[in-house]
Formats: sequence, structure tokens, C-alpha cells
Amino acid sequence: MTDATKSYDGPARVFSGVQPSGSLHLGNYLGALVKFVAMQETHDCMFCVVDLHAITVPQDPKLLAAQTREIAAAYLASGIDPKRSIVFAQSSVSAHAELGWIFNCVARMGWLERMTQFKDKSGKDRERVSVGLFAYPVLQAADILSYRATHVPTGEDQKQHLELARDIADRFNREFDAPGFFPLPEPLTTGPGARIMSLKDGTRKMSKSDPSDASRINLLDTADEISRKIKRATSDSAALPFEVDGLADRPEAANLVGIYAVMAGLTDAEVLREFGGKGFGAFKPALADLAVERLGLVAAEMRRLMSDPGEVDRVLRDGAERADAIARPILEEARRLVGFWRA
Repeated sequence: MTDATKSYDGPARVFSGVQPSGSLHLGNYLGALVKFVAMQETHDCMFCVVDLHAITVPQDPKLLAAQTREIAAAYLASGIDPKRSIVFAQSSVSAHAELGWIFNCVARMGWLERMTQFKDKSGKDRERVSVGLFAYPVLQAADILSYRATHVPTGEDQKQHLELARDIADRFNREFDAPGFFPLPEPLTTGPGARIMSLKDGTRKMSKSDPSDASRINLLDTADEISRKIKRATSDSAALPFEVDGLADRPEAANLVGIYAVMAGLTDAEVLREFGGKGFGAFKPALADLAVERLGLVAAEMRRLMSDPGEVDRVLRDGAERADAIARPILEEARRLVGFWRA
């Protein structure tokens, strides 16, 4: 009799991805890219540009490949080493789509109907959105499990999707009598800085979909643009407090202090020990100088890489080959377990 409780005993591996839809901003950099770089020191990592997910909503085909290169360039400019980690485009490894279909037949409608992100993104037009938008959490599960990834950097807005991936892995293992074949992926805690809020509204997350460009600092913004946006960021008339408790009910002040803290490698309390009692007339210029210093090198390297798409393409091709070499045998074994014919 098979031991249904057997757990996965393969290698630990981290998987994460970013959609190529719009330019990356400070929130992406501090909340994800900086942490991806640090993960390379402790984990085997795979960083994907998830272009299959991008087309769940309309995209301009003339721009999609260029946007994919831009995300890859941001990975590299931030410090991800393509020799240590695997950097690739999702659509270049067919296992994602093939395993995604198998998982579509494992997952249940009720599981997907409970996904709150679909409700948020579809709004009142649920009947008009693509099937892909409804089912993309299943593809996310395939992204992770095509490589038997054991850990996924997960923000609050993705925890439900990771739970779905665990449910799919568990059901597959049980349904096809393959205990321990797929791991049940765990969230990887990434520490502070995961939620950088809008410069115009401290209660809303910084987003590339916000119609106001002044709400975010883009990774490719110039020094003048960065400085201007920070100095015009929404704040209040009170001085900064001396204690963190004083930031309660001051979301814009808390956001700006938090941004400074993450970029400087300090705690909020340490920032307030330096700037407590000072107004934003003193704090914003200091924050602007820090942001320009921190992002300037990243932006310059991104521009260099984007001016030479051949270099980025070489990284993506190499990454796709390495990713496929991992995914192919996993997919083939999944096909065998399902019962598909093969010569």
C-alpha cells in the first residue's frame, strides 16, 4: 500500500515572477527585487517574467516582447546574477502551459470562485473578462510546481493563490497515487518593505496601474523626476514624531518614513530618532537625495541593458534552456501519472 502521508523530499527551490505589463516602480524594487537579490545568498532561485499571465488582459503585441526584456533588465540591474539564479520568460518553457492544463482538470470551480483577486479585477464585468483571468491562479500553481519549487516570496495579496497551489499539489498527489510527488510550497517571509504605498494616497498600494504618474517612482525616472515626485508627495503639516506610535493615523507620513527606512537599511524608529521633531521641509529633501542615490545606479544599468537587447536576450535564452531542463522530466512524470500515451 502506498504511504499517502509521504512528504516531498527533493531539493529546496524558490520561484517568483513579475508580469511584463507596465514599468516597474519603487514598490516593486523595495518589495520584491531587493529581496530577490538577497535570496540568492541562501536559496536556489528561479526568477521568471510571467508573460503568459500578462495576456489574461489585453496587451499590445508590439510591446510585449520589449516589456519582457525590460523586466529582465530590471532583474539584472538590481543585482540578480544569471549565473547563480535562473532568469527566463514564462512562455519560453512549454511545461507551464502543459502542466497548467492538467491542473485545470485537478482544480475545482469552487476553489477558483473564492479567489478574491478575480472579484477585484473583474469588477462588474465578470461575464466579459477572459477565461484566463479566472483561471490564472491555476497557471500560477503550474509555474511553481513545474520546478517543484518549495518556497514562494508571497505578499498579502498572493497568499490565497499560494494556498490554492498547495491544494492542487495535494489533490494531484492523492488523485494519482503519487504521495510526495509535488511539494506543498511554503510562503517565504521577506521582511519589511513589502508594501510601499502611493505618494498621493498613503492608504493605497503604489501601483503601475494608477493613472497618476506622480503616485509612484518608476525605476527609469530621472534624478529630477524622483526628487520632484518626493517633494510633491502628499504629507501633512505636523512635524514627524519622535516615536513610531506617533505615525498612527498618519498614513502618508508613515509611508515616507517607511520608504526612507527600507532604502537606508534602518528601522522606522531609527529614522524617527534622526528626524523626529522636524517637518517635511527638511525630511523630504533628505528622502529625495537617498532615493536618487539608491535608484540612480539601477536606472543607469537598466538603460544600458535595454540599449543592448542582445545581452538580455542571451540571458533569457540561457535561462529558458536551464529552466526547461528542470521542468521537462517533472512534466513527463506528471504525464505518466495521469496516464497519457507516450511512444
